[in-house]
Amino acid sequence: MKGALLADDGAVLPDGEAPPPWPPRQVTVGGSMLHVRDTPATTPDAAPAVYVHGLGGSSQNFTDLAGLLADRFDGQAVDLPGFGYSDPSPRYSIPAFAATLTAYLEHADRGPVHLVGNSLGGSIAVRVAALRPDLVRTLTLISPAMPFLDPRRTAHGPYLPLLALPRAERIFAWGMHRMSAEEMAEQVLAACFGDTSRATPRRRAEALEEIRLRHTVAHYPRAYLGTLRGLVSSFLRAYLPGGNSQWRLAARITAPTLVIGGLGDRLIDARVPVQVARAVPDSRLLLLPRVGHVAQMEVPRLVARAIAGLLDEVGAKVAS
Repeated sequence: MKGALLADDGAVLPDGEAPPPWPPRQVTVGGSMLHVRDTPATTPDAAPAVYVHGLGGSSQNFTDLAGLLADRFDGQAVDLPGFGYSDPSPRYSIPAFAATLTAYLEHADRGPVHLVGNSLGGSIAVRVAALRPDLVRTLTLISPAMPFLDPRRTAHGPYLPLLALPRAERIFAWGMHRMSAEEMAEQVLAACFGDTSRATPRRRAEALEEIRLRHTVAHYPRAYLGTLRGLVSSFLRAYLPGGNSQWRLAARITAPTLVIGGLGDRLIDARVPVQVARAVPDSRLLLLPRVGHVAQMEVPRLVARAIAGLLDEVGAKVAS
């Protein structure tokens, strides 16, 4: 593990008006529809990249970051099964999501990609990078939802008792509909951001739009709670013998890896990014004070500079 290198500010595209979500399309993988947003590259030699969001998020969580890196990355952001506009899934577990992402990368057939995952997406990316190193050029993990011993000490804690109840999805849906979309959007921002004033008006509007979508999608409560169960299950297995431990998988990763953590994270233990960087053999660590769970949304320019620094370092090694 070593410290991350920040590229010069001029190494990423200049700030402008917050870009809109990139154009979406539908891709059929394994008989199910995945909703994908493409980030048009601004240079012909841009490398393929794939962005993977966290629990309750969507491909829109990477709009700003993908825009800043569009001269380096030909980016694709996916809505995981059951989230955003993608079809639901019969299973919501880390192995199931990783299998879908692997199938998508094979379907896209763009060679190894620069894989960027946030939260749940980070945990999924760890599994893909460990089991299919041929598909991953570099790996960036932003507040990855890797196992820690007491998940009750996070903003997800109040939902954990629901996991043991019969008809938990109905209870969760009832709770959702007791709250207005505006109230829920503010709660989501408060849980995910270290400083909610960093959320631009456009990103706030998109958060509200996504909350309204959840109120109309019948499968969302099952997808959310099923995924939360899958995460908790991965946490428990991580400390048991066997090759499915997320920590043992992390130790198998060969791709150059950047790990980013927000010290104001309310959704995972703030010590987890350090543990991840220690577990991955070729890793760099960036810790951000007063930043929450979605650094790519809260401080996208800093994250883009860190990724550019990783790319410059890896490129220099290849050239030498």
